Amino acid sequence: MTPTMNDAPPLLLAGAAGFVLGAMFFGGLWWTVRHGIFSKHAGLWFAASLLLRVVMVLSGLYLVGGRDWRRLAICLLGFALARLLMTSLTRPPSPRQPPRAAEVNHAP
Repeated sequence: MTPTMNDAPPLLLAGAAGFVLGAMFFGGLWWTVRHGIFSKHAGLWFAASLLLRVVMVLSGLYLVGGRDWRRLAICLLGFALARLLMTSLTRPPSPRQPPRAAEVNHAP
């Protein structure tokens, strides 16, 4: 099947939907880790969160992908891009390293 210009909008929407699914999945994971570790029932929080996130993503992939492998592939690409973005946004700040002796800019 030859791609046409009419294929672009559904593929763009599939990519956006994959990005939203990924942001919700990894955002939910980040929220669960930050709040679940302080809970008395942390295992229940983590298990429930995993179940909810997996059902949400698999349902979304099923609905967005339909019977078109290209929409599913673009949706998964959007999901992966959301993972990269969420990983960089939720990374803890790195501690500042003191300058090495060779980098000090003052007279000896």
